[in-house]
Amino acid sequence: MGRHRKRNVTGDGVPHPRKEEKPSVPGRKEKKKKTSTMDIGKFLINVSIGLCVFSLVWFFYALYMRSSLARRVVTLHPSPRVLDTNSTSAGVSPERFWGSYRPQVYFGMKTRSPRSVVTGLMWMRQFSDGDVSLRHTCEQSDRLPGYGWLMHDGLSFGVQEIHDRDFTLTTEFAKRMGGSHGGDWTWRVTAKQHSSAPYPPVVSLMFYVATDTQGSLRAHVEDRTRLSSVTGTSEELGNFKITFRRPTAGEAASGKYASYNYLQTLSPGLDKLTDIVRSSLNPRFVFSPPSGEKRVYIAVDTYNPPPQPQQQKDSRIESDFIVHQVTVQTPFQIEVLFESGSFRDRPNQLAGLVLTEELAVRKAVFDDKFERTFRLQAKRVTPGQVKFGKAALSNMLGGIGYFFGQSIVQSAYNEHPLLYPEGALFTAVPSRSFFPRGFLWDEGFHQLLLSKWDPQGTREAVAHWLDLINVEGWIPREQILGDEARSKVPSEFMVQRNENANPPTLFLVLDKLVGQLESHPDAPSSRDTLAFLRKLYPRLQTWFEWYNTTQAGPLPNSYRWRGRDTDTNLFLNPKTLTSGLDDYPRASHPSTDERHVDLYCWMALASGTMASVARLLGEPRQEYERTHLTLTDNRLLSELHWSEHLRVFCDYGNHTHTVQLQQEKVFVPPGQPRHQFPVARLVRAVRKAPRLQFVNALGYRNTEHDAPYWRGAIWININYLAIRALHHYSTKEGPYRDMAIVLYQELRTNIINNVYKQYQDTGYIWEQYNDSTGRGQGSHPFTGWSALVVLIMAEEY
Repeated sequence: MGRHRKRNVTGDGVPHPRKEEKPSVPGRKEKKKKTSTMDIGKFLINVSIGLCVFSLVWFFYALYMRSSLARRVVTLHPSPRVLDTNSTSAGVSPERFWGSYRPQVYFGMKTRSPRSVVTGLMWMRQFSDGDVSLRHTCEQSDRLPGYGWLMHDGLSFGVQEIHDRDFTLTTEFAKRMGGSHGGDWTWRVTAKQHSSAPYPPVVSLMFYVATDTQGSLRAHVEDRTRLSSVTGTSEELGNFKITFRRPTAGEAASGKYASYNYLQTLSPGLDKLTDIVRSSLNPRFVFSPPSGEKRVYIAVDTYNPPPQPQQQKDSRIESDFIVHQVTVQTPFQIEVLFESGSFRDRPNQLAGLVLTEELAVRKAVFDDKFERTFRLQAKRVTPGQVKFGKAALSNMLGGIGYFFGQSIVQSAYNEHPLLYPEGALFTAVPSRSFFPRGFLWDEGFHQLLLSKWDPQGTREAVAHWLDLINVEGWIPREQILGDEARSKVPSEFMVQRNENANPPTLFLVLDKLVGQLESHPDAPSSRDTLAFLRKLYPRLQTWFEWYNTTQAGPLPNSYRWRGRDTDTNLFLNPKTLTSGLDDYPRASHPSTDERHVDLYCWMALASGTMASVARLLGEPRQEYERTHLTLTDNRLLSELHWSEHLRVFCDYGNHTHTVQLQQEKVFVPPGQPRHQFPVARLVRAVRKAPRLQFVNALGYRNTEHDAPYWRGAIWININYLAIRALHHYSTKEGPYRDMAIVLYQELRTNIINNVYKQYQDTGYIWEQYNDSTGRGQGSHPFTGWSALVVLIMAEEY
C-alpha cells in the first residue's frame, strides 16, 4: 500500500487545499471582466478617434474639393492661347487697330485695346418743339426713320446714312496707314435737310474724345468758345492730335455761320458720357446768323456731378472727357482729323479734296470686291437688290465691336456669382440698338457671311471666342464685357451659369473653313487656316467634350438642353433660353427624361467637324468618327425622335397639350376694397396630367405679356439652314429631288423679296418677320444673322 499523505491543517482547523487543486477565485474573475470591458472601451475610443480623424479629413477634403470645383468655373483653359496677348496691337495688326468698334453708338471709333481712347458723335436738333432729343447711343426709342452703313469694308473706310426727322446725316471715315500707332483717320459728317422740311433745320453736332482710365487730353481753345483741337497721349497711341475743322457748305470753300461751345470735364466711365452731356446742357446761348433772327439755343456748359450718398458714390477712376459742339444750319459739312504723332512722313492731310479722292478709290475697290465675292450682278440680281446686299454686309461689318471686361458667372458650387477673368472679344453683334454685345450662337451665323469677305477677320473672331473657354470646356454664352455693355442689359440676364450651353454654331464656320482648305490645299490662305486650326484644336476638343457630357440625355446618344425655365406657373411652356430658340415649345413639364432633337443635330455636325479637323491635323480621329457615324445613322434618329403618329421628328418629354392660361382667383374678404389686393394674373392650368411622349406643341401665346417670339415668326438664320438643305437635296439623285428644286426656288425667292421689300419700306433689316404679312418685327436694325440674306442671294451655302 502506498503511503498516505498528511493533510495540512491550519491552526483554526480548516484544512488547506492541495497545491494541484485550483479553486475558483472570485476577485480574479472580476479583474478579467474589468480588463475585457476596458479593452472594448479602448477599442470604441480608438474607433471614435479614427472616425473623428476620418471625418475631419473628409470634411477638409470635401471643403478643398468644393473650393476647387468652385474655382473651376473661373479657371481658364490651360492650353496656349490661340491669339497672343498683343495680337490686336498697333505693332502686330496696324490695319485693324482703329475701327468703328463701338457698334452701340451711332458713330464712333476706338482701338482694339483694353483701355482705348474713344471718339464719338452726339447731335440734337435746335429750336424744335418738345424735349431735347439728344442722340448718341443707338436706341429704338429714338424712332429714327432709318440708319445704317451703306458701305463698309471692315478695315479702312465706311459710309453711313442716319435719317432723323427732317434731315439726314451722312457719316464717312477713311484711314491711312503710317507711323507705329495705327496711322491717321478722318471723319466727314454731311447734313442735308429733307425735301419735305418746311425750313432748313439748325443742328448741333457734338464731337467728343474720352480716355478710359489711362491717357490724358488737353483742349486747345480759340476765340474763347471754339475748340480747335485736342492733343493727347496714351500708352497705345503715343502722342496724337484731333483737329476740328470749321463747317463748310460742302466741297466749296465758303464757310458757314456757326456757334461754338465746348465742355472739358471728367467721367467715371464710358457708360456715363450721355448723362454728363445731357446734365451740362444749358439754354442760355444765342444763335445769331448774319441774316436771320437771334434765337436762344441749347449747348454744353459746365458740368456739376449730382450729389450722391456716400455709399452710392461711383468709385471708378475718373478719366478725361472733352466735347466740341458746333451749331449750324443745314446743309453743311464738317471734318474731324486724327493724326498720330509717330506718322512722320505724312504726305498731306487726309482732308478736303484729298479725302474725297481717297473715299472714291475705296468705294470703287469695295464695289469690285463685292461683285467678285458674291457675283450678284452675274446672277441677274436687280441693281436695287445689289445695293441692298452691300448695305446688309456693310451693316454686319460696321456692327463688329471690340469689348474688354469680365463676365459674371456662377456654378452649382458657388453660393454667389464670381467675376470671370478679364478678357477681350472681337465679335459682330446681332443688333446695334438692342443687342450690342457678343452672343455665342449668333456669332457662328455671323461668320458664315464674314468668312466669305474677310477670312482673317473670321479666324480672329473665332479665336477670341475660344480663348474665353474655361478649364471645364464652357464658354459664357452671352458676353457682357465692360461698362457700356452692362449698361444695356437687365440685371436678371447678367449672370451666366456654367451648366448652360448655346448651340455650337462656330462648328458651321469651322466646317466651311475645312471645306475651303480641302478644296484648295495649296492656296496661301489654306496654310493660315491649317496653322489656325492647330492652335485651336486643344480648346475645340475640350469644348466638344463639354457638350457631349454636360448636355447628355437620358438614353445613350441622346441630348438634353440644360437651363430650362423652372417657372411652370406663369408659362404655358417654360422657356429654354439656352437652346437659342428661347420660347420654342418643348415638353410642357421640364424633366430629366427630355430628349431634344435640335441639340442632337448640332452634335452630329460638331462630331463630323471634329473628325475632319483631326484628320487634317494628323490627330487621332476614331472616336469622333464613331460618334459622327452613330449620330448620322437615321435608324438611331428615328428611334429617339421619330413620331409615327405626328409624322415628324420631335422632342420627347413629360408633356401634355391640354394646358391653358386662366385668370387666377384672388380671394377678397367681404367688405375689403378690391384695389388693395393683387391684380389677378393669367396662370397656367393643366386639364390633363402630362405623360412621357413626343412633343406635339406648335406656336401659341406663351405668357400673359409676351407675344410669341420663336413661335411662328420667320427667322432668317433658320430659313438659311432650310434653304441650304433644300439646295443640297436639289443637286442629289433621289425620290425627292424635283420637290427639293421647287421648294428651294420658292423659299429663296420669297425670303429675298420680303426682306428687301421691308428694307425699302421701313429703312431697316429686322430681327424677324411676320408669318402672315411678312412685316418686319422685333428689334431693328438687326443685321446680325438676318444679313445671311446676302448668302441666299449669292447661293453660297
